[in-house]
Amino acid sequence: MNRGLLRAAGALLAAALAVAASGCSAGADAGTFQLVSPDGQTRIRYQPDQRQKIPDLTGPNVTDPGSTLSVADYAGRVVVLNVWGSWCPPCRTETPVFKRLSEAHPDVTVLGVNVRDDPDAAADFLRGFEVNYPSMFDESGRILLNLRGIPLSAVPVTLVVDKLQRVAAVHLGAVLDSDLEPVLRDVLAEPAHA
Repeated sequence: MNRGLLRAAGALLAAALAVAASGCSAGADAGTFQLVSPDGQTRIRYQPDQRQKIPDLTGPNVTDPGSTLSVADYAGRVVVLNVWGSWCPPCRTETPVFKRLSEAHPDVTVLGVNVRDDPDAAADFLRGFEVNYPSMFDESGRILLNLRGIPLSAVPVTLVVDKLQRVAAVHLGAVLDSDLEPVLRDVLAEPAHA
């Protein structure tokens, strides 16, 4: 093999390693969140130095379509973001968990993202379950597409977002109180600044 070809191969390998290393980097400047599920895990927790910023998620309020909700509005607070649909049986099962969480933790914001749903069915669901936290409406799934790596087929999905707007935990599938309480205890104890 000639030296020019070896140098080119070496440069290509170095560039590939740099890209791979940047994809695995973490911390406050790690970029925007993208779900990677090691070994197919459905419960993933990120240490503070591994967390990535949640992207801008903004959409119309399910019960007040003239107003908008945004995760960014809750910077400085811990946010539990639940992706749900009125058509989703596990979502019905876990809704009381989020109601209890919202009541038990006034220092935590619970925010829903309703996906692939009919606006009337979504509003009826919230009224019928007497949901005490707001939800944004994402009929097409475009808001959810900003959460790269989250499969639409995994609904329900719950993310715990820390005070710095970084994803601290992801739960694919329905959750119980016992899934969220330990994560919330730890994340609430963290400082609100880097």
